[in-house]
Amino acid sequence: MLIGYMRVSKADGSQVLDMQRDALLAAGICAEHIYQDLASGSLDARPGLINCLKALRAGDTLLVWKLDRLGRNLRHLINTVHELTSKGVGFQVLTGHGASINTRTPEGQLVFGIFAALAEFERALISERTKVGLASARARGRNGGGQYKMTSAKLRLAMAAMGQKETVVSDLCKELGVTRQTLYRHLGPDGVLRQDGQKLLER
Repeated sequence: MLIGYMRVSKADGSQVLDMQRDALLAAGICAEHIYQDLASGSLDARPGLINCLKALRAGDTLLVWKLDRLGRNLRHLINTVHELTSKGVGFQVLTGHGASINTRTPEGQLVFGIFAALAEFERALISERTKVGLASARARGRNGGGQYKMTSAKLRLAMAAMGQKETVVSDLCKELGVTRQTLYRHLGPDGVLRQDGQKLLER
């Protein structure tokens, strides 16, 4: 069975789903098998996508209009498609830069493998920059007064580190010289800025 998913970034009517819906229907998907969200791709809560993923069964194929309609970011996209593949579900992109992706074909698997490699490369670069930044901060010394204060430099390092699955929060706090409470006052567990963090970067 073919199942479609579509999304626009705003729910105020300034963007419409017509183009995506027409493309999915033209690809042979029944209207009742198309799921949708009217929300930013950066939002975790996307009920349409959640219901879509629940509906998929082994042998089905998920179709999207463009690659950026599915994932919040590259890592989320890669993880989602890997999860689909492990369940025997195919994934196909109809247009745009990812139009060569169809995990039901060897060529499409190769293209998606390149995307996955780029995501891993990006994670490695962020991890390396984080380690270098922390080492540089240690070299300048952070002992003495004010060691629990969050700075914009520490915050940027924390944002990069919190996006890595392997990051241990207690170790990160120790490296930055801040308490866990201070860290979470500025950032969420996924590295997303909170109000205090936003204010700090805007100073």
